[in-house]
Amino acid sequence: MAMKLLALGCINRNGSSRSAGLSPTPHYPSMPKYPKGAAVDDTTVSRAEAKVLFSVVGMTCAACAGSVEKAIKRLPGIREAAVDVLNGRAQVIFFPDFINEETIRETIDDVGFEATLIPEYDTNDRSTQVCRIRIKGMTCTSCSSTIERALQVIQGVQEAQVALATEEANVQYDPKVVSYIQLLQAIEDTGFEAILLSSGEDMSKIDLQINGVQTGDYMRIIEQSLEALPGVLALESSLEGKKISISYKPDMTGPRTFINVIETTGSKRYKANIFPEGGGGRETHRNEEIKKYYRSFMWSLVFTIPVFLTSMVFMYIPGIKSGLDTKVVNMLSIGEILRWVLSTPVQFIIGWQFYAGSYKALRRGSANMDVLIALGTNAAYFYSVYSVLRAATSSHFKGTDFFETSSMLISFILLGKYLEVLAKGKTSDAIAKLMDLAPETATLLSLDEKGNVINEEEIDSRLIQKNDVIKIIPGAKVASDGYVIWGQSHVNESMITGESRPVSKRKGDSVIGGTLNENGVLHIRATRIGSESALSQIVKLVESAQMAKAPVQKFADRISKYFVPLVIMLSFLTWFAWFLAGKYHGYPESWIPSSMDSFELALQFGISVMVIACPCALGLATPTAVMVGTGVGASQGVLIKGGQALESAHKVNCIVFDKTGTLTVGKPVVVKTKLLKNMLLREFYELVAATEVNSEHPLAKAVVEHAKKFREDEENHVWPEARDFVSITGHGVKATVRNKEIMVGNKMLMLNHNIAIPVDAEDALAEAEGSAQTGILVSIDGEVAGILAISDPLKPGAREVISILKSMKVTSIMVTGDNWGTANSIANEVGIEADLVLAEAKPEQKAERVKDLQASGHIVAMVGDGINDSPALVAADVGMAIGAGTDIAIEAADIVLMKSNLEDVITAIDLSRTTFSRIRLNYIWALGYNVLGIPIAAGALFPSTGFRLPPWIAGAAMAASSVSVVCCSLLLKYYKRPKKLDNLDIGGIKIE
Repeated sequence: MAMKLLALGCINRNGSSRSAGLSPTPHYPSMPKYPKGAAVDDTTVSRAEAKVLFSVVGMTCAACAGSVEKAIKRLPGIREAAVDVLNGRAQVIFFPDFINEETIRETIDDVGFEATLIPEYDTNDRSTQVCRIRIKGMTCTSCSSTIERALQVIQGVQEAQVALATEEANVQYDPKVVSYIQLLQAIEDTGFEAILLSSGEDMSKIDLQINGVQTGDYMRIIEQSLEALPGVLALESSLEGKKISISYKPDMTGPRTFINVIETTGSKRYKANIFPEGGGGRETHRNEEIKKYYRSFMWSLVFTIPVFLTSMVFMYIPGIKSGLDTKVVNMLSIGEILRWVLSTPVQFIIGWQFYAGSYKALRRGSANMDVLIALGTNAAYFYSVYSVLRAATSSHFKGTDFFETSSMLISFILLGKYLEVLAKGKTSDAIAKLMDLAPETATLLSLDEKGNVINEEEIDSRLIQKNDVIKIIPGAKVASDGYVIWGQSHVNESMITGESRPVSKRKGDSVIGGTLNENGVLHIRATRIGSESALSQIVKLVESAQMAKAPVQKFADRISKYFVPLVIMLSFLTWFAWFLAGKYHGYPESWIPSSMDSFELALQFGISVMVIACPCALGLATPTAVMVGTGVGASQGVLIKGGQALESAHKVNCIVFDKTGTLTVGKPVVVKTKLLKNMLLREFYELVAATEVNSEHPLAKAVVEHAKKFREDEENHVWPEARDFVSITGHGVKATVRNKEIMVGNKMLMLNHNIAIPVDAEDALAEAEGSAQTGILVSIDGEVAGILAISDPLKPGAREVISILKSMKVTSIMVTGDNWGTANSIANEVGIEADLVLAEAKPEQKAERVKDLQASGHIVAMVGDGINDSPALVAADVGMAIGAGTDIAIEAADIVLMKSNLEDVITAIDLSRTTFSRIRLNYIWALGYNVLGIPIAAGALFPSTGFRLPPWIAGAAMAASSVSVVCCSLLLKYYKRPKKLDNLDIGGIKIE
């Protein structure tokens, strides 16, 4: 099963470690690196070491930390480096004889981050939390950058990241210095609405709807009853909304307890249930935004269509034209009054959001899209008001109003915003599909003291609490992560782990929420619920990936700082140039349309320039493509951790593969046994299994499983007692069984204990290695008694995958801790050249190999199982962890291949190339639109062709540009993996 592959680690006895000392979820594992010529014995190292701590400003995600860590570890004289992105710290252990603190600090600065040496520090007195905040009102990258700057200057904030596409902020902060309430206030002070999604504290939050409560006194009684419960941290209630929000510790209490307390408090008069739509999730917020823009657009049409008809259509219908031209006061006509009255609500009521947005932007010293829209529409509207008032007070003034310009501009921009929000909502479809895997209801069982079922009750699956017993019937989805306490069945886990065949489940086996039960009935005990579940962790990883900015996004951020002020200046210069040209007869009077004068013509050009410019398209070019790309990847079992990984992966030209569990299945089996002493095979395996059963090494487990075949008549396999058990790292094990000294391991183990290896044993080892098998020697009382040949079969399609990578101009290299004979045999089978193989390599040597490749100019990806390969995963430009399944918290990897299928390496690289080409296309369109559109709007074509872009058409073009960029990114949803992969024989492997 895919998620079990991660736990296997390296299986070699010759070079890799048996020890379980490595953390199953390493953050940034250390990679010892001794400078050439430095002594490596413990006494020398301990004397020469120095330790420093740096404060690193500017890191936003694991990718940033990885790049800092990689840069430090490439320096000579570095023993160990660990980077903590959450606290913005880098701890380095180094050899002062080879390098100093200033060189390390300069190296961090060269990577693009600001490093400061911390002279004294207390490593135990640091804490950090990460809160998520939804932000309403952002329109372009200028808005998101302003909020980021406002948060980053707050004392106690280590890092702040604001994503325009998702309209959310992730803030890493020290709760001892600053509270999340202060963070919300800081965002509000910049002029945006902030809503807390999660505070980062160890708590859950749920919204309940309460029916039957009539007065505030009753609500207070309910609050007091809930506050008295252990584990309840905070309450917020609204009598008008019949809603109460509860923050609590899931280990101590849960939503079912709250509902029971509420209903009991009111003597069954009150009814409580989970608040509809989950209490304001991302999807709910998006739907509200879509409805808001739709309503605004429809209301604007109610007023804009009559304005358009009176100014553009009715003027050509004789009867109606004369009625509209009827003078009321002096030169003021009925048509002008109608247009004024109808356009005013559009300008000041429907368009109020643009005034509010521009006021907030200007108040904080920046300018955004709202400023351009407000200036453009105000210029058209107030000039029209001036024209109308002048006509009303003059008997000979003949002016033209532009009321249709302002109202049509606002209508088209609202239409564009509506379509943009609609399209942006589809970029997060992947998250919605993942969330849909969870069932809506669950069957809760009540058990007596003996474990017998006494009651069944159907409940909302969100009401499940830890340690609940849930019944799963055939065809139903598993409601929660947990383990089987009764029953037997097969569960389809393909939607989570990618395992194509149903997995057998019986008492004691773990199950994953969202998977599908196929045949039997299961009773499971819930262990991980809510945000702790595997499904929630996957969703969180995808959301984090969509928040993380790609480095190429910095290009748009730099442009956005100067874009709006530059456009305002260009707009003014355009108006001024055309005005002067008209005033001093710089062009023929025939150029001026009959309905306006030279000032009005200049004003039209100026307004067109102001409203056609679109910074939004630039700001959305990268994040929308990253959102869709990471979402598509998640749907295909490729979890890409953000824009940095996506950008790096498209440049990869060299891939380093681990052997065990990556190129091979990772499930070793004994394929051959040769005895060198006269004894029964069953007796031989009794002694070997009794010794190996104490080891956690995958090879040991393979030997024990094989030994069980000789005791099939026994239900419980109890092996003889093994005394004085010792595990010798990288070599094997030894123990005393039935008063005999047993050793099981590799050739080096035997030689180190002065045990002679017979010629027959040498031949058997050579034969095993030649067949890509691992040879294991067994000695009894100082004599070699037998040889085991253990095989780890190749993954299906491994050779074809290496061939396809070669056609993509990607070089494949294999590193393994296994012996050279086995390594070369496997490499020959998959098509990797012998000079591209590194065998008998320890984890740090794999990382060194990666660094050597980088030094020679390669962009390197490392593909491994994510545990013993983690140093190399960090060292590589792109780390890909195979076989993650539910263990998605591998910080060392940039990309997690959930299905454990080797062809997903190709999918990851191809998807990143496709996504990045779409980002380039978005930038070409966004920049090209502005570079071509602004001169045309300024009248560049007018002298030669007479073509002029009216402001309302310029506004429509501006709105269309943002929509087109989002739609271009949305086309990634139809991404198909390379057709070559469809022909691969990626079937299951049956091991007898």
